[in-house]
Amino acid sequence: MNDLVDGVAPDVLAPTASSGRHTFEGCVERLATAIRLGVYPYGTMLPPERELAVLLGVSRATVREAISALRSAGMVRTTRGRGGGSVVDLEPTTPGRAAAAPEARRPELLDALVFRRVVEPGACFVAASTPLTTAGLEGLHAAHAEVREAVDPAEHRQADARLHLALAGLTGSASLVAAVTQVQAAVHEMLLAIPVLAVNIEHSDAQHAEVVAAVVAGEPERARRAMEEHCDDTAALLRGLLR
Repeated sequence: MNDLVDGVAPDVLAPTASSGRHTFEGCVERLATAIRLGVYPYGTMLPPERELAVLLGVSRATVREAISALRSAGMVRTTRGRGGGSVVDLEPTTPGRAAAAPEARRPELLDALVFRRVVEPGACFVAASTPLTTAGLEGLHAAHAEVREAVDPAEHRQADARLHLALAGLTGSASLVAAVTQVQAAVHEMLLAIPVLAVNIEHSDAQHAEVVAAVVAGEPERARRAMEEHCDDTAALLRGLLR
């Protein structure tokens, strides 16, 4: 697993306040979301059960049961022997080839765009206001490079999500990371239901560059405005094309 994934995963899976759900179901949801967003890309190994238990704040037995559920759903496979473990077996879905979002989910998904418009620009404001460590700066540049260098639409979508999660991680706030993870999961689902548009990817990449530059320069208002523009453009596209 690369350093970027190692850096993002603890933020995404960090224990959060109880949401009233059963521990098992919540564990399955968070691991599945991390896999779909590419926090654990296809072909990589999940951390050992003991590490996941610490990250998620649950027992090893619960982690074991959750991984079993993911295995039944075809998201991971288990290898045996020395160096064995759970390998991510869910290949990235190419945007535009997934089924349209169910009509019953449409209001919930569109509502997530409103929530995102508040959360992600705010996270960028905080990130740009926070002194960056060498590790944080390197992680941000690595995440940004992965988006720019992705040639496959499915890889680009997951790299895009990892960049947004890396930006949230710079805030040091577990609550903000959880909120950004939530909206990125919704955005990911919506983007899979629309065609891949080269012009939009070009615009998105330019906006990413502006956001990253503002955060690195320590300019909170500039970072917020850049992410607001990015969220607005994506929301307009999704509201227009989501069936």
